[in-house]
Amino acid sequence: MSSVQFKVRAAIAPVRALFVSEGNQGLLLMAVAVVAMTLANTPLSAGYEALFHAPLGWTPVPKLTNLHLWINDAVMVLFFFVVGLEVKREMVEGDLSERKSRRLPLIAAASGMVIPAVVFIAVVGNDSLLTRGWAIPAATDIAFAVGVLGLLGSRVPASLRLFLLTVAIIDDIGAVIVIALFYTAQIKVTWFLAAVGVTAGLALLNMRRIDSLWPYIAGAALLWLCVLHSGVHATIAGVVAALTVPMRRRDRSPLLARVEHRLAPWSAYLVVPVFALANAGVDLRGMELDALWAPLPLGIAAGLFLGKQAGILAAIAGARRLGIAHPPRGATWLQIWGVTVLCGIGFTMSLFIATLAFADHPALFEEAKLGVLGGTLMSLVVGYVILRFAPQSAGADLR
Repeated sequence: MSSVQFKVRAAIAPVRALFVSEGNQGLLLMAVAVVAMTLANTPLSAGYEALFHAPLGWTPVPKLTNLHLWINDAVMVLFFFVVGLEVKREMVEGDLSERKSRRLPLIAAASGMVIPAVVFIAVVGNDSLLTRGWAIPAATDIAFAVGVLGLLGSRVPASLRLFLLTVAIIDDIGAVIVIALFYTAQIKVTWFLAAVGVTAGLALLNMRRIDSLWPYIAGAALLWLCVLHSGVHATIAGVVAALTVPMRRRDRSPLLARVEHRLAPWSAYLVVPVFALANAGVDLRGMELDALWAPLPLGIAAGLFLGKQAGILAAIAGARRLGIAHPPRGATWLQIWGVTVLCGIGFTMSLFIATLAFADHPALFEEAKLGVLGGTLMSLVVGYVILRFAPQSAGADLR
């Protein structure tokens, strides 16, 4: 290797490390969030706002009139498609395929969605407008949470890593169901029936064991267009289409896992960061200090930081006491607590639900973003500190 090549490799080594280390996704999202906040609070804010919200001169889909809508209603479909692939793989062949192994994560995830919503409602009260955001603190951001675990290395037992990942996946399933049931506009029957028909066609392809990807890609695009106009949020099409992709080809070689492997980096390093850039910026200039303690941001932050850890920790302790399920093997209660705090990292899915809950109320959406960022930051820092300094106890067994 020449000296020039060596110098080039040395110069780009930090950049390469970002994209090959386990903490890469979390670090990238942190960086993008900082960039978004910076753009929103400098003289560049007008350009930042115009970039995403100014009407487009031309759009192939008249319903999507600006870049922000294209990102949230079209680009994010790839993120939800990857989520759908991951969910199907886990339920068919992974950690959610066996009743015994999914019992504790299911209980913990359910409690970790209900309790944050209860905390949120307790803080915001009976305001019917604010209560539309009840689901915002219910989701866990897989990329952020796993990224933090990557920074901690071997300090976190493998059983706890698996537990957090499984809970986050179930959270995603719950969030998708919540979006479909509670954040759906008035259904347009014709478009909805067309979406059902396309879904049936994709399912038929699966049943006939068609293993070429092109029919599924074409069907997914058509399904997205139908769902976009049906009143159901368009990203649901990504999950539905993913569930129709066959697990294996006719020759038994893996198909779904290969598609997931190819698309996951695009979702993690392009789709989610672009979404974060378009949605995470909060203009704090001129904002009164009292705004930080307004019911909406306070309810979201409390739900993420307090509700998540309380719900999941109580579920683990209750399941153990009742003999329903055992805590993760090889982990201490302090380590378990640290991981439950990390589950309060909402970010991507929480921001997404906020865009749906307050689509017609920009001021409330800004407050919601403030709550998501505050709750996520507290959960990230406190969870990291707990796990960083928790005593290692390889022989711990709370069974």
